[in-house]
Amino acid sequence: MSDRAALLKGIRAWLAFFVVCLVLSGVTAFPLVHELHWVEALLRHLSVPEHLPGLMAWIERVRRGLDAADAEHPFLLYGTDWLAFAHLVIAVAFYGPWRDPVRNIWVVEFSMIACAGIIPLALICGPLRGIPLWWSVIDMSFGVFGVIPLHVVRNKIKRLESMTAGVPVPAAA
Repeated sequence: MSDRAALLKGIRAWLAFFVVCLVLSGVTAFPLVHELHWVEALLRHLSVPEHLPGLMAWIERVRRGLDAADAEHPFLLYGTDWLAFAHLVIAVAFYGPWRDPVRNIWVVEFSMIACAGIIPLALICGPLRGIPLWWSVIDMSFGVFGVIPLHVVRNKIKRLESMTAGVPVPAAA
């Protein structure tokens, strides 16, 4: 396997990893009410309330809020359906870099900017919505950890670009 082919294979592997994470993150936004019940039951089973009462209190509060919204105002949960859909749509955008990484590097760079945007969003909107700071830090970690594979992919694409000036990238199998 040539260096170029190995680099392209590495780019696609990292892209696949990122897309799978993005899809999983999106799909889990659909069944939030049920998920919170499962999480609460699991945390109780693991004796989390005794060791991390603040976490348990927050999970209970969120679950009660989702239960109330689901029972009295289910249309509010439509917002999380759109959140899930947005994750899936963004994942589809990565077909461009998969097919031709050099030409579509902008998708990766745009996504890196979006990851950076998570931090001010969490720091500004979190307090406005009554989100505990420690939970906002968890939210911000999605941007921090999300940018890592994107940064690796961008660096690999830049190396591929320097190796392949004018040579088309082979179609994905």
